[in-house]
Amino acid sequence: MTTARKQLISVDATSYYHCVSRCVRRSYLCGKDAQTGTCYEHRRLWIEQRIYALTHVYCIDICAYAIMSNHYHLVANINKVQATALSQHEVVERWGRTHKLPVLIQRWLSNQLSDKAEQEKCVEIIETWRERLWNLSWFMKELNFDIACKANQEDNCTGHFWESRFKSQALLDEKALAAAMAYVDLNPIRAGIATTLETSDYTSIKARLNALKNQQPTAPCLHPFIGNPTNKMSNGIPLRLIDYIELVDWTARQFREDKAQMNQHLPAILARLDVTQTNWLKVCTHMEKTRATAIGTRTLALKTKAVLNKERLHVYHLE
Repeated sequence: MTTARKQLISVDATSYYHCVSRCVRRSYLCGKDAQTGTCYEHRRLWIEQRIYALTHVYCIDICAYAIMSNHYHLVANINKVQATALSQHEVVERWGRTHKLPVLIQRWLSNQLSDKAEQEKCVEIIETWRERLWNLSWFMKELNFDIACKANQEDNCTGHFWESRFKSQALLDEKALAAAMAYVDLNPIRAGIATTLETSDYTSIKARLNALKNQQPTAPCLHPFIGNPTNKMSNGIPLRLIDYIELVDWTARQFREDKAQMNQHLPAILARLDVTQTNWLKVCTHMEKTRATAIGTRTLALKTKAVLNKERLHVYHLE
């Protein structure tokens, strides 16, 4: 039986989630259909641009992404604190970037409301939008709906384009977050459609490398690395960018037999995360092949089970 989304996603358990959305019947999202010769490569840009656009609306931070031939991956951070801190006008401004505002809200913006009932109704609508701004399901829904409409229009057909639900895995700690991000960023290399990180098109790792090349502090629209996990004043990924790049580069070399011996030494970050080489590689190659709905230590898994009000929790133990 399908598990309710509220028993899979809870910011009280963790704000980080690995999400996967797949096309129905293995339809092509992008890439080239070898049987018909039809090229759908341009659809990768559709979804990348849509992800970027939605980050300016939703309080959902994108840590990593990879757009493949019939599915895509996201590692997202639910930023409830940011959504809660928005003023009512900021909520309306964000929502209005991609949605048509009701006449009542337009009148509210123009200070044209005539009675208390209208004012209360506006507040009710705005608070509903605020809740949606940090709702991962709403983010994924709007991302998938837009792409499905454009693809069906291009294919001159109707019906479902995506599977009914996106798959999500809770990332319970820093180790799980790093593993999921590396798994996502290395998808093109594991699939054999890219040979290096720099040529892994439509991935967050390429976007971050391009930003470094252009001497930008961080890649536009992506959640930044802040380095110090104890820095409560900064909002970002609690790792150093250079450590993460070295980690992903080292992991990529292990996937290729002809380059497995290029680097015999583990990056320092693995030691600091207290993850063994064998377990790290297992997670970075089998994350989707398990039934796990959460990834993290046993201690955090027990706490998460209580938060989600579940008797059982399928956890991939990364320790």
